[in-house]
Parts: sequence; C-alpha cells; structure tokens
Amino acid sequence: MFELDSRLHNDTFFVCDLTLCRVLLMNDSQFPWLILVPRKNDIAEIIDLTEHEQILLLQESATVSKVLQAVFTPFKLNIAALGNVVRQLHVHHVARFEGDVAWPKPVWGNQAAVPYKEESAKLLIAQIKQHLERENAK
Repeated sequence: MFELDSRLHNDTFFVCDLTLCRVLLMNDSQFPWLILVPRKNDIAEIIDLTEHEQILLLQESATVSKVLQAVFTPFKLNIAALGNVVRQLHVHHVARFEGDVAWPKPVWGNQAAVPYKEESAKLLIAQIKQHLERENAK
C-alpha cells in the first residue's frame, strides 16, 4: 500500500490520482503549485522507477504543466525534483509570475507559506481536477 511522506501529507491538499502519480496542491496560496508523487514506496530518484514508469511520469508531468498553463497563464513554469528535505520522489510544478513574492528567486526558503482558506482550496482543486480530466480525455 502506498504511503505518502508525512511532510507532504501535512503541507498539501489531495487533488487526485493519475495512472502513476498522486497529484497534490501545495498549501501556499502565493503560488499555483502542484506536486506529483509516484505512488510507489521507497522511491527517491526518477531512475529508481522502471523505464515505463519514467515515461508515465514525464507524460503526467506534461499534463500537469498544461493544466497550470491553461488555468493560470504563468510567465514561466518551474519543475523540479529536489528531495533534499523530503526524500520520497516528488516533482514540483510551480506556476511563476514576474510579480510573485519570490520572483525571480526560487520559491523555497524565501518567504513563509500563506495557507489557502479552505473554501479557496476546494474551488481551486475542483478547477484543477476539471482541467486534468479534460487534458486526459484528449
């Protein structure tokens, strides 16, 4: 059974499960920020996935990226799998804007998170899920 790292669990909202990955919304309203987590235990690096799973991860990353572009029209997408704090493989997808609070620096460690209000998070999750379903139907 898949186990999500407790830090990811505590810092995010569940959006949905794709074929390989769980989609999470980072609980920081300053940035549209989705995280893909392959639903496999004891995986720290992309190369720990099978070749087929690596391809699925790339496809799901592209899908999430298209959704972020469609919903938010960002200036730039930041996509990264760092894992320095949380070892479990997870890939950040952050929509960036020239006027955001961290621009042009990375979003990590530059400012405290500003949590979503519960209703705002629910609405955003519904919107993201709708776009994911549309993108997956193509």
